[in-house]
Amino acid sequence: MDTLPEDATLDEIRAALAPVIAENAAFDGWSDAAIEAAAQTGGVDPDVARLAFPGGAVEMIAAWFEHVDRAMIATVPDDRLATMKVRERISAQVEARLDVLAPNREALRRALAILARPQHALRAAKLGWHAADLMWRRAGDTATDYNHYTKRAILSGVYAATITVFLDDESEGHADTRAFLSRRIDGILKFEKTKAQLIKQRERLPSLSRFVGRLRYPPA
Repeated sequence: MDTLPEDATLDEIRAALAPVIAENAAFDGWSDAAIEAAAQTGGVDPDVARLAFPGGAVEMIAAWFEHVDRAMIATVPDDRLATMKVRERISAQVEARLDVLAPNREALRRALAILARPQHALRAAKLGWHAADLMWRRAGDTATDYNHYTKRAILSGVYAATITVFLDDESEGHADTRAFLSRRIDGILKFEKTKAQLIKQRERLPSLSRFVGRLRYPPA
């Protein structure tokens, strides 16, 4: 990482140190030791570095996931997404995230173990939801009704399941993980297509309330 300027803000320190902390977390865990090692690399006072992560391990992990977001956007920018179909947009973004995470799988494993603790369940859910929301919005989804929530909930589950496969995947280029992801995304799109068809069919059905109203108040 580049050396930070002396007048760097805590947000800038947080963003710069997060990926370096992840590199150290594989050995030191998500701990003060990882922060101190990252601070030394970046030429930051360790006490100041700790101030950038007031929530401890969970804040370090959240900052690293924010780094993954930024790296994903840089790898798959909007102009590239614009040339893809929806399926490709989701796949490309998830695969970009996996590529960023790949060098630090042990740090990811330790991060997920921390987030799996009951006291961190809400924060873990929010982090998963944020990733899914970002990917759907960048894929062009503008739904504001219940579709907004179902799409994100399903993608959150798919992303989490893909990460589980990814952690133990020793195939070349993580081919097994990519195949798993492809099947799951096919499932998402089939579900969305079926759901849309059911909604159209429901809209064509005669309105029961209108029928009952006509019985009570027949045309003059």
